[in-house]
Amino acid sequence: MPRAKRTYEERTADPAAQEMLIRADELGIGTAFSRADDMVPCNIGGAGMCCKLCGMGPCRLTKDGQTGVCGATIDTIQARNLVRAIAAGAAAHSDHGRDMAFILKAVANGETEGYVIRDVAKLRIVASKYGIPIDKRSPEEIANDLADLYISQFGQQRGEIVPIKRAPAKRQKLWREHGVIPRGIDREVVEALHRTHIGDDQDPEHILHHAIRTGLTDGWGGSMIATDVSDILFGTPAPLLGQANLGVLRDDMVNIVVHGHEPSLSEMIVAASQDPEIIEYAKQAGAKGVNLSGICCTANEILMRQGIPAAGNFLHQELAILTGSVEAMVVDVQCIMQALVGLASNFHTKIITTSPKVKIKGATHIEFDEHRALTVAKNILKTSIDNFKNRGATHIPQVREDLIPGFSHEYINYMLGGSYRASFRPLNDAIMSGRVRGVAAIVGCNNPRSKQDYLHTYVTQELLKQDVLIVETGCGAIAAAKLGLLLGEAGLEKVGPGLKEVCETVGIPPVLHMGSCVDNTRILTVLTQMVEEGGLGDDIDQIPAVGLAPEWMSEKALAIATYCVASGAYVIFGGASPVSGMPDRVSDSDQVLRYISEGWEELYGGKLEFIADVDEMIKNTLEHIDKKRKALGLPEYDPDRFGRGGDNRMLELEQMPVEERREALYGVAAD
Repeated sequence: MPRAKRTYEERTADPAAQEMLIRADELGIGTAFSRADDMVPCNIGGAGMCCKLCGMGPCRLTKDGQTGVCGATIDTIQARNLVRAIAAGAAAHSDHGRDMAFILKAVANGETEGYVIRDVAKLRIVASKYGIPIDKRSPEEIANDLADLYISQFGQQRGEIVPIKRAPAKRQKLWREHGVIPRGIDREVVEALHRTHIGDDQDPEHILHHAIRTGLTDGWGGSMIATDVSDILFGTPAPLLGQANLGVLRDDMVNIVVHGHEPSLSEMIVAASQDPEIIEYAKQAGAKGVNLSGICCTANEILMRQGIPAAGNFLHQELAILTGSVEAMVVDVQCIMQALVGLASNFHTKIITTSPKVKIKGATHIEFDEHRALTVAKNILKTSIDNFKNRGATHIPQVREDLIPGFSHEYINYMLGGSYRASFRPLNDAIMSGRVRGVAAIVGCNNPRSKQDYLHTYVTQELLKQDVLIVETGCGAIAAAKLGLLLGEAGLEKVGPGLKEVCETVGIPPVLHMGSCVDNTRILTVLTQMVEEGGLGDDIDQIPAVGLAPEWMSEKALAIATYCVASGAYVIFGGASPVSGMPDRVSDSDQVLRYISEGWEELYGGKLEFIADVDEMIKNTLEHIDKKRKALGLPEYDPDRFGRGGDNRMLELEQMPVEERREALYGVAAD
């Protein structure tokens, strides 16, 4: 039986999305939201208690003591299913990093079209971390060596992957003691699949030991490589002005939405769209020009570097097409719904696939090739422009918000201290004094089984009230952007007094946009630099910080969670647990769930928990932050100690008579 149909307000917190869901019903068109209502999840598979890894099954375990045909227990099956999901997520992010490394190699050797090395300074800094000579060498020579080093990390069979050395020294020592440092990115993913084949690894804890190793190939491997190379080729992000939500679409322009994850494609489309030839081509078609926007992590990539607006996050991909105004949705890899082609057939929109790894039946395929990048990008744009004449009636919600994206870890370092004294010292001091209670990273997907954006934004707003500084990536960042939380003045009246003082003093929003989902590695770098700055312990697990993915849905999210746990972080996922078991029917169904929390915390100082209730998420986050503060010997959080500084205090002082101002500032009464 399908569950009861939810109201539009129950499906999404976004007014633009609500408007488009009403339109979908009026047109009789289904979306992920309606399909989620119609599709009842399998409670056995959803609990991780179904095994289909061989032809003797599928085996559905539903009662105490039951095993699969081969004798596999519930905890073994759950551990295998979880590790396979982590391996798939790590493979997706790491394959992205591999592609970026190959492009860097091609650029270094002059084999591409349209690409240049934009951030030579970052290239030199990253290369020097790995001992690559940089003195008296051209950027191309350095890039060639760095690309070779990065490419080798994927096929390496022995030793340690090199980005690991960028973690805190104590954390590296811990990983070596437990034997979880990846030997090579591909090797650990392959071994995860081998170990979970029928008749292989059958000790749940041993399986989950390799889950840590597999997760580390993502955060301290493929994703870190992807972020490094993207910055080197396209520029390290710094704050700029952007906009978000469906209102960024234009009635008088050719609307092209890029969706997916690889900036190698989207950056070239941005460059090509600014070519006078393409602009004139659009005008000849009857439009005022080309209007680009992004969906999902591609949106974050071009938003934080180029200021190209974000049409929305994951669950907006269908809604953008429902406006009737999109000439083409250009996709590459990951998080792309197969339903797009069927939906687009109701309108004039073309779905254009571009990756050799991804085709969708019924879509137009224009394969991207970095050697002919600009030419291919122009071809995609012209194909889209040619479709402008087929546009029918449009319905674009007039809902959009300004935002300030682009807070890379390099920029955060700069903004805290300036050009000559860039440092994380001010942030550490703010935490140590209690002005900032702690830090939360709120990341991850949307899930149509929960209310779109609500969990992201509710958790964000409640933690801000408690003086918790927020950093965000991926679809979670776009959720906050659509609510207007990514502006310097956004919500400061609702922010705790200490955090407000810090934001006003530094001139930053209380929520920092740090990029796409692979850019969670920027958060690892920030945490590492906070450790190196001193005063907050000597490893990541001592920092008052929590990671949250309130609306998770993908295997990549599980990989991210695992490498964050391995790095020492407490990670909270909202929604359903993939290894929850069914305690009312199976007595031993929580062994894996308990191990990834208590067991991993004992080994690595980090833990993964699935919490459905949003207020409990917030409670656990604050309790963990306060526990870490106490362990460091920091003052107990007291919001009443602060709130007399910042902009408001300066205004008060300016309005005082000189004598009163002197006494207020220096405690010296006038003569």
